[in-house]
Amino acid sequence: MAYKHDNVVVCGVDGSEASYNALDWAAQEARTRRAQLEILCCHEQPTFTAHQGTGETRGGISEDNARRILDKSVARLRGCGVEITPVLDAADPTTSLIKRSKHVARIVIGARGGSGGFADRLMGSVASAVSARAYCAVVIVPATPVEAVLPVKHIVCGFDGSEASKLALGLAIREAVRWNAKLSCVSAVSFAGTTWLPGADYHQEVLDDVRSGLREAVASASEGYDVDVRCHAIEGKAASLLTEFSTAVDLVIVGTRGRGGFAGLLLGSTSQAVIQHAASPTIIVPKRTRENEDMGPLVPWERPMRGE
Repeated sequence: MAYKHDNVVVCGVDGSEASYNALDWAAQEARTRRAQLEILCCHEQPTFTAHQGTGETRGGISEDNARRILDKSVARLRGCGVEITPVLDAADPTTSLIKRSKHVARIVIGARGGSGGFADRLMGSVASAVSARAYCAVVIVPATPVEAVLPVKHIVCGFDGSEASKLALGLAIREAVRWNAKLSCVSAVSFAGTTWLPGADYHQEVLDDVRSGLREAVASASEGYDVDVRCHAIEGKAASLLTEFSTAVDLVIVGTRGRGGFAGLLLGSTSQAVIQHAASPTIIVPKRTRENEDMGPLVPWERPMRGE
């Protein structure tokens, strides 16, 4: 089923510093996309009758606190040049964000903040669930202050030839164009568990073949775009390599199946490992974004194609 994705960026906040850091990224994302920014805070209703009217919940965010979080969020971005809509929702944050992902261009969430308390409710489990099940691309922002990675100058994208990674590659190219950034595409080749190799040069032959396939995929996906792309085939595990790259680049982009299961190197477990350990913001591209999310000429900020 195809969904219409409006040019809206949604950022989930919960009052933690990690979520406010994600909010700063979301504001820049909205500004560069010329999009509206929706700030979402979910609250819980009082659990039992004795608490009605007190605003207390069983460890959750009360409605009053949620309103204060939204007020602080709006004040934080005052004068940023983006149209802001605060949204209060009496729903589970995972459910609310996934529902919104059917109709918006981006979801932005902070990575685990490390406090272990309820102020991290949008961290960890919610970030993992939303990035795996969303209908649009999801940006997971780590605790590193976003000023360190903005503007985006260098992007790395993981590619393994699967349909999901092709979608991630297409988005990575558009992001590189939008940010005027360099793009490095990486294919990981793991020889772990191999008990027999046909010759001393086998490793290099495989790496050369993988690199050749990656270059063909990049050439096809980047046709018509003026973008600087470097292709790398490296021995190792995808999650480890992308996590290492994240310490030296401003943005990581990776595909995921989005419905569970395993269908290629960069699905499910790898994308989840990357968002848990990456030092830079990570965009997770679900497989079901293929129909119409952020595709082609629908986005007004992209540069003209060659020959236009």
